[in-house]
Amino acid sequence: MTSPNNTSADNTGPAGSSRADAAANHAATSAAFTRRVEGVAPDGWDAQSPVPEWKARDVVGHLITWLPGFLEGGSDVRLAPVPSVDADPLAAWSAHVAAVQQVLDDPATDDRVYSSPMMGDIPLAQAIDRFYTADVFMHTWDLARATGQDDTLGEERCKEMFEGMQPMDEILRSSGHFGPRIDMPANASYQDKLIGFIGRQP
Repeated sequence: MTSPNNTSADNTGPAGSSRADAAANHAATSAAFTRRVEGVAPDGWDAQSPVPEWKARDVVGHLITWLPGFLEGGSDVRLAPVPSVDADPLAAWSAHVAAVQQVLDDPATDDRVYSSPMMGDIPLAQAIDRFYTADVFMHTWDLARATGQDDTLGEERCKEMFEGMQPMDEILRSSGHFGPRIDMPANASYQDKLIGFIGRQP
């Protein structure tokens, strides 16, 4: 999940409601992130990210480490361990993203449910799509910025996410997963508005 202080125009599309939609969205969104992981220079993993307490490798580590616990907390899905992010961020990410995609591609996931006191029971694929895949999308900007790569995100997806988060501003802020909101001018791009909303300086 997005930390508190933490290809041109990748078109990842809107978050889908079915397992097939969620699988397709994850495939596109994670591919955009993978391109940034592959684009990091060998000496670039210790570069500072826009999140003060994170280096570039920590952006990857964050995505790899929080999802297994999330899944274990509300479903019967267990992801296999991956290589060390400290030793080989690309190998760790590649193994992780393949495991997540396998879950979403599996027709058996149609019958899996994610249960939590806050959300009740929702389809597992929807939970992954709504929370994890959205996080990958936003952290693509963090990794790109940290390592001097193209930080352009899909404007349509940024608009969808920005507008969808507005009614939940207070709840999201109080969760501790977002930093102080940075308001952008009305004529700013939706990418800048989204990045400012999650507590980054575009």
